[in-house]
Amino acid sequence: MCGLSGEIRFDGGRPDLEAVRRMNDRLAPRGPDGEGLWSHGPVALGHRRLKIIDLSERGAQPMGDRDGADATVTGVFNGCLYNYRELRGELRRLGHRFVSTSDTEVLIKAYLQWGTACVDRFHGMFAFALRDHRDGRLVLGRDRLGVKPLYLSAAPGRLRFASSLPALLAAGGVDTAVDPVALHQYLTWHATVAAPRTILRGVTKLPPATVRVVEPDGTHRDHRYWQPSYTRRPEHRGMTTDEWRDAVLEALRVAVRRRMVADVPVGVLLSGGLDSSLIVALLAEEGQRDLATFSVGFESGGGEEGDEFRYSRLMAEQYGTGHHELMVPSTEVSGALDAAVAAMSEPMVSHDVIAFHLLSRQVAEHVKVVQSGQGADEVFAGYHWYPKLAVPERERAAEAYAQAYFDRTHADLARMVQPGMLPGADVSGRFVHEHMAAPGAETALDAALRLDTHVMLVDDPVKRVDNMTMDWGLEARVPFLDHELVELAAACPPELKLAHGGKGVLKEAGRKLLPAEVVDRPKGYFPVPAIKHMAGPVLERVRDALHAPEARGRGIFREEYVARLLAAPDEHRTRRGANGLWQVALLELWLQKHGIG
Repeated sequence: MCGLSGEIRFDGGRPDLEAVRRMNDRLAPRGPDGEGLWSHGPVALGHRRLKIIDLSERGAQPMGDRDGADATVTGVFNGCLYNYRELRGELRRLGHRFVSTSDTEVLIKAYLQWGTACVDRFHGMFAFALRDHRDGRLVLGRDRLGVKPLYLSAAPGRLRFASSLPALLAAGGVDTAVDPVALHQYLTWHATVAAPRTILRGVTKLPPATVRVVEPDGTHRDHRYWQPSYTRRPEHRGMTTDEWRDAVLEALRVAVRRRMVADVPVGVLLSGGLDSSLIVALLAEEGQRDLATFSVGFESGGGEEGDEFRYSRLMAEQYGTGHHELMVPSTEVSGALDAAVAAMSEPMVSHDVIAFHLLSRQVAEHVKVVQSGQGADEVFAGYHWYPKLAVPERERAAEAYAQAYFDRTHADLARMVQPGMLPGADVSGRFVHEHMAAPGAETALDAALRLDTHVMLVDDPVKRVDNMTMDWGLEARVPFLDHELVELAAACPPELKLAHGGKGVLKEAGRKLLPAEVVDRPKGYFPVPAIKHMAGPVLERVRDALHAPEARGRGIFREEYVARLLAAPDEHRTRRGANGLWQVALLELWLQKHGIG
């Protein structure tokens, strides 16, 4: 788990090493244990290392398949290949020799053996950049579910890439104008901006499950190497509910076991909900001892509980974990807000972004790796709106999705946004319609789960966890996004997922391991009352941001709309019940925090 950066030139010039060094420096929190810089011809690569596998200097990056000028391939890698030991054994039998025990060397040798098809053999989360000295190509790749990020910034004659958007900003030369289409998605789709777009015109991101081959002249081709079919498969015909339960539990067991691979201890972010509790139970079943677990809570406010400690304590006591709780007073939220915004590669409005950032700071004092329950709700239909999407008419899927999930309509945006920042058409609605209409999903709910798992999940919850944990040099692993488990869940009949109020098949699996009190509890969230209700120092911080000269000069929102929000900060709610002021203010906070005037 690390941070990578680099530049390739197409105009015959040399890469800007100082720009790559600035990117590397900005990525330091992602890799506090080491750094490296390499350049040859038109390419420069930078790397920041977090030592998880092969703690020796033999695992340092950038890494080549041979030393110095004799290298055939030189690369940088962020993530973890959970099956690297099995792949190393296979590659040795094929004649490859290894000088380290790192998964980075396995990735490079796998590319040498199988070319870009090597990604089909990887179990893991990863982003990488490989310079093939034989043909001058640059090969970029990203894991199937987009757990690890890879941002790109193109300009005449060159391409830069990095593990975070702020790193690209540090390099300079980025068009920082706000992209109106991305803004439309951000305000409509609960801050989701789908790849390849970002909120800035000058930065894109490599889509998940994609390998990009960049030629020496700057042209490129993309290959999407994975997309499960959300249909019922012949091999599952006749499976009973109990057989589906057992199949899901076994796939999750394998996913959790895979993510134990490390040369350092592995902990768990334990909310006390079904998902993280299952991870703790399965780790205990695998014989994990002295497991460290971590929970975060906030002061109650607005009639809402701010913590779920009673459930996490129940699990910690049952499995004898070394449990740590972090209670955050409301007075600390405002101070934590700026640090969390600074850690965001893109603006994110969910309250638990603050929780994850604060919790990650505490966790990083104890361990370098944690498993997290992120993704289960999207993969197994756990949210309360999914029953509304199970409409019998397949052609109504997009309409049902927009009604259930979108924060605002296109007409709502016209009343909020300055005319020059608003696309002429409902681009967010069209995006969803095109995805819902694509072949490979059997029912309307299948199409919605496909969209959420492969687009929304990647650019909201998964990005949130990666950004917040990596800002403290903490590696987060997400077993519910094991690609084989996702394939199985995609094939599972929708009615089994919707049962018992959502995640039915997963709840049935949980009954074999967990107390009923945990399995049948109401679904919990991470409310942060100071943000949800826009009160105290948080409100003052928001007012300052929206009244700043940069905000007025930017001209994104209509001034009369912002004035109405500030006059009644807790009253303007989106269709999903989110605080409208928070969404507007968070975008402005992010732009200012990252120096975008």
